Amino acid sequence: MKKGMLVLGFALMTLAPISASAYWGPIYRPYGYYGYYYGYPNAGQVKLDTKVKNAEVFINGAFAGTTHENKTMHLRPGTYNIEIRELGATKFTEQVYVVPGKTLHLHPAL
Repeated sequence: MKKGMLVLGFALMTLAPISASAYWGPIYRPYGYYGYYYGYPNAGQVKLDTKVKNAEVFINGAFAGTTHENKTMHLRPGTYNIEIRELGATKFTEQVYVVPGKTLHLHPAL
């Protein structure tokens, strides 16, 4: 009986960190990840409305992927500098404020 309780207690302690790290709600998908990712319950959305598919998207100076991969980005609330570069030259730059639960549409003229 005592041995069974020790095994059960050990099993519960090993599962506790897994359940504590679970977040619910959509967020921005990292580059190269194509599945649905859960996290940050108060995320806002930024949608890029452009027909150009191979331009590079940078968020606060960090590469986030191409416009094809980042049509919809789920970001935490806050201020972001979004740049779209095509062939190494900056074609579009804008500072945006993401609001929880709201969608911001950007129409870059590329």
